[in-house]
Formats: sequence, structure tokens, C-alpha cells
Amino acid sequence: MGSRGRVVPFPVPRLMRTRPRYSCALAPAAGVVDTARLAEQLGYRRVWLFDSPALHGDVWVALARIASGTDRIGLATGVAVPGLRHPMVTASAIGSVHELAPGRLVAAVGTGYTARHALGHQPVSWADTVRYIRQVRALLDGEVVEVDGRPCQMTHLPGFAPARPIDVPLWVAASGPKGFAAARELAAPGVVMTSVPVDGDHGWERCAVLRFGTVLRPGEDHTTPHVIEAAGPGYASIVHAVWQKAGIAVDAMPGGKAWRTSLEAERPERERHLVAHQGHISRLTERDRGVVTAAGPAILEPGWTGDAASIAARFDEAGAAGVTEVVYVPAGRDIPGELRAFAQAARS
Repeated sequence: MGSRGRVVPFPVPRLMRTRPRYSCALAPAAGVVDTARLAEQLGYRRVWLFDSPALHGDVWVALARIASGTDRIGLATGVAVPGLRHPMVTASAIGSVHELAPGRLVAAVGTGYTARHALGHQPVSWADTVRYIRQVRALLDGEVVEVDGRPCQMTHLPGFAPARPIDVPLWVAASGPKGFAAARELAAPGVVMTSVPVDGDHGWERCAVLRFGTVLRPGEDHTTPHVIEAAGPGYASIVHAVWQKAGIAVDAMPGGKAWRTSLEAERPERERHLVAHQGHISRLTERDRGVVTAAGPAILEPGWTGDAASIAARFDEAGAAGVTEVVYVPAGRDIPGELRAFAQAARS
């Protein structure tokens, strides 16, 4: 498939759909190469890396390390955020990783909800996101494109970057009508979503869905320490989002008022965004642990938490809805254990 991809004009018939591949999303951190090697051994299709510089290490450095430290597993940004880097910086980074691992990279781009809020800014508008993706695509294709009022072009001599065009797909992290409209406008070869589409595959040949949660072991429930650590961060991210969008409305959630009071006591108002999103879908802070415990069995509901058979059934349901790739977000302190359990459930 070419880097520009194509839009499927009609939904793919259900009989042609197959069970989605399983991938994983990780935070760029010191041990990410070892984790990626394990994911490769376990049959994961791709490793997606978060792009939140205030919360994690650099996504492109980590991708380059994984590209050099693995043999075949796919690589992806999950997702790159406009406004954090000049389009030329992103295009050059894409070229560098592609050079290390030809044909293995997907660069997905989104508006940067958490990454931007952690810096005290709103997500990038969809209009600016579309413009940014067009600019990066043009640069990778070797074209001259105007950025900030001046012409730009990848003019690297041979040996300093891959020859243009650089055939790396640019996917869109789409949600809501504006996001889907942007993906269609760009003829995106793939989209990334945070939930299984309810009305078909929206016409894209590739559709990845991010899912957090954990595989329950026999006898486990919402009170089990493993479940709190592994499923809790996903639930806590919803608390973060409610606070970010509506502030005091978080008080309506179990333990929400205590969570907000703790946040307000820790930092003055203009600095609270600096700590509200810590551990985003990866690790519980002590403040988050309180709100997760107060939520009780509700922590099992938002993601894919259940026994292996229920996880396998959800794969089949996702495939029927047009999902081609389920991107699992493991959390807690035993990421290797989470990856092993999820891979086994996905294969069952």
C-alpha cells in the first residue's frame, strides 16, 4: 500500500472481515526496547509510542532505539502532535526512523489532547492538524511546501537522509465528526480511534483502536491489587479528562471531590495542569489511587477488562465493526505480564 493510501468507497462486507491484529502502546521510557523485544516475541503487530513530552521521554528517540533493537515488529507514533515540532523536524525524524527500519513505520498524527493540556494549552485545531499533515506529507514526497510563510523542502544530499519520496503512511487519530471529516479530507490510509466504531468501519482500509484494561485471573475483581494497578490508570484518565473539561464537575464521580481537593492543595490554580495528568493511562499516582479505589467495580467498565474468553469475544466484535488492529495499552508495574496475558487472550 502506498504512503497516501486510499479511501474504500463502501464498507467492507462482513464476510471479508477478519479478526484484528493485536498491537501495544507504550510510554517512551528507559526500558522500552526490552519491552518491544518481548512484544515482538509475543506476536504483537506494532509498538505504538505516546508523544507527551511533559510526561514521557522523546517519542522519536525511543522509536529509533526500538528500530535498532528489534527485527520485524512494526513501529508507530501513538500519536505525534502538531505544534510540538516544526513540520520539517517531524519529516526528518520520520526519515531517520524509516532509514533504520524500512517499511516498519506508521506516523499517526492527532490534535494532542493530553500532550497539549499537560503544557497548559488546548489541543491543536483540526484545521491546523490537517495543514500540518499536508505539510509533512509534501516534505516526505520531496516537494516544496510553505511553512510559516517561507518555502521548505527536504534538500538532504545522498547519505544524509533517505531519498525522496519517503514512503511512510500518515494516519489520523480521528474522533468525532470533525476528526472523521479531516481523515476523509486527507484520504488517510488509516485511522486511530479510542473506541470501537458503532456504525461500521467509516470506509477506511486500516482502523486501529486503543484499548486499556487487563486480563482477569481466576478469582480477581476490582479489589485485587493487580486489577487496581492494571485497570486503574485507564479509569483515572477519565477522571483527568472530566476535571480538565469541567473542573468541579469531577466532584460527582466517586472520590472525585477528594481528588480535586488534593490537586488544589498541591499546586496553585495556574500550575495544576502540570500534575493532573501524571501517569496518564500507565501508572497510578497516590491521588489517582484514591479515586480508583472509591470507584469500586466501575473501574472494570471503561476498557477491556475481563477474563481471556471475554477479551477474545471483544476481538471478534471489533473485527465485525471494521477494526483491523487492537492497540492494547498495558499499565501497572508488570508490563511484561500484562503483555503476555493479553497476547494469549488475543490468540485464543
